[in-house]
Amino acid sequence: MSEETKTLEDLKDLVSTTPAEAAVVAEAAQRVQKLDAQGRAYATGKRKNAIARVWIKPGNGKIVVNGREQETYFARPVLRMLINQPFSTTAREGQFDVVATVTGGGLSGQAGAVRHGISKALTNYEPALRPTLKKGGFLTRDSRVVERKKFGRAKARRSFQFSKR
Repeated sequence: MSEETKTLEDLKDLVSTTPAEAAVVAEAAQRVQKLDAQGRAYATGKRKNAIARVWIKPGNGKIVVNGREQETYFARPVLRMLINQPFSTTAREGQFDVVATVTGGGLSGQAGAVRHGISKALTNYEPALRPTLKKGGFLTRDSRVVERKKFGRAKARRSFQFSKR
């Protein structure tokens, strides 16, 4: 009725792939390194109202934000730790130089935006790091923003103080 399978290549042709498996293989195949003319990877990170444009290139771990060193721009150690999380998760500390420009929001939102941008730029530079960063939640844009103030309210949800008389 049908031809016999005599080699492993014939057996490989018989294996059927599900649509989900085919999508995973196609996604892995389309992930390629994206670099500009200077050999840098670029990405945009966002958090609250802050937007960060981030460029990374191989170097010694120097991070510059808006023309200032990381230590002077983000004085709090928690914010500096937040920025370095993608590098520590992927074991790439001190291997990339980062140049970022950040606008909007406060310092906490800007640090989150830089972290998001660094994570996306790392996946553009090394596509193999994507599963690690995705599992850590660094590639997901945190979409929480401040709720607007409503009329007839003291703040977004707080009512004015009630008085019986």
